[in-house]
Amino acid sequence: MISNLLAFRAKLDECINTACDGNESYRYKLKEAWEAFLNARHNRPAELMAKFLDVKLKGEKGTSDDEVEAVLDRVMVLFRYLQGKDVFEAFYKKDLAKRLLLGKSSSFDLERSIISKLKTECGSAFTSKLEGMFKDIDLSRDLMTTYSHHLKTKLHDRTVFKLDKSREMDLHVQVLTTGYWPGYPAMEVGMPDEMKEHVECFKCYYQNKYQGRRLVWQPVLGQCILKVAFPKGRKELAVSQLQTLVLWCFSTDDEVSFADVKAKTAIEDGELRRTLQSLACGKVRVLHKEPRGREVNDGDKFLFNKDFTAKLHRIRINSIQLKETSEENEKTHEAVFRDRQYQVDAAIVRIMKARKNLAHTMLMSELFSQVKFPATPVDLKKRIESLIERDYLERDPNKPGDYRYLA
Repeated sequence: MISNLLAFRAKLDECINTACDGNESYRYKLKEAWEAFLNARHNRPAELMAKFLDVKLKGEKGTSDDEVEAVLDRVMVLFRYLQGKDVFEAFYKKDLAKRLLLGKSSSFDLERSIISKLKTECGSAFTSKLEGMFKDIDLSRDLMTTYSHHLKTKLHDRTVFKLDKSREMDLHVQVLTTGYWPGYPAMEVGMPDEMKEHVECFKCYYQNKYQGRRLVWQPVLGQCILKVAFPKGRKELAVSQLQTLVLWCFSTDDEVSFADVKAKTAIEDGELRRTLQSLACGKVRVLHKEPRGREVNDGDKFLFNKDFTAKLHRIRINSIQLKETSEENEKTHEAVFRDRQYQVDAAIVRIMKARKNLAHTMLMSELFSQVKFPATPVDLKKRIESLIERDYLERDPNKPGDYRYLA
């Protein structure tokens, strides 16, 4: 859709320049038409625009950075017409997080370029969290440099690393500031002892360096490179941490039941089923499922695929949980809706605190001038009623159409 809109926009611009000699009145009317057209479907164009940029910033074969930069400039022209910029920001932030954490971005220069363009259009408040995400990535890179020196002094310390296999593992950690990144559900999983030793070593180092900070591990975002000795040759598997935990169950046994995998990994039931599907039912099948079938059931058994072979030495096994589901999409829209409610509540309290008493029509007029996203009178009235119920405001008993601020 966005590609078609960009092409249509280019045709209209050419038409005005050639047929109308670039007349400013025609340009202004065209601007009004685009605003009405793009905002007729409320949040959908903003969501699609964020996803379009995600595809472009991941990189396309045969496309140079200069060509992508030109597309970004054209997209920003359409972006100016959007009223639901907060919807765009929510989806863009979620996609940016995946690109940064999973190494999907084709160019950090392009990533920083689009942030700069957004900052110019919407101000520093709009991009503060996006810039914070880049800051976290840079700080994590520096942190891992110092940690690698610390690790060399601890690697042969039997009180820290008791298992020999722990010394063969590498750990890279990205420390994310909670307020900058999208919210991720907390998940406790069962990790092998070798992993636990590395996690505890980093945890002690980090908390000694930054006292008072609390680390919450997010295994759903972890990525691993596994070296696997198949009978037909050694391979490296690029997998998620959840896939790693499942495959680790087969390091000693060739056959493991669903119940045993669940007990050893402690992965949430739905997430575990999707993870097993990706390993046993996808294009790259390093496991066999018995009985055969797409769905993973409680009584299923899984076998290590001894006949696995592939031309490439390193194979990436895609994670089903990394693909956006309709549920995740709905949650993003719900988060935007909640943020809008908070913004309206804050605006009402700010106005009433300054004015003390205000008529309903005057309050609505000031709200429409302050709220930066599309809102209806019904939406605003609901927030006023909510604040009355929470004793922030009250109706004037002498003038039912007026509100009074309660200090």
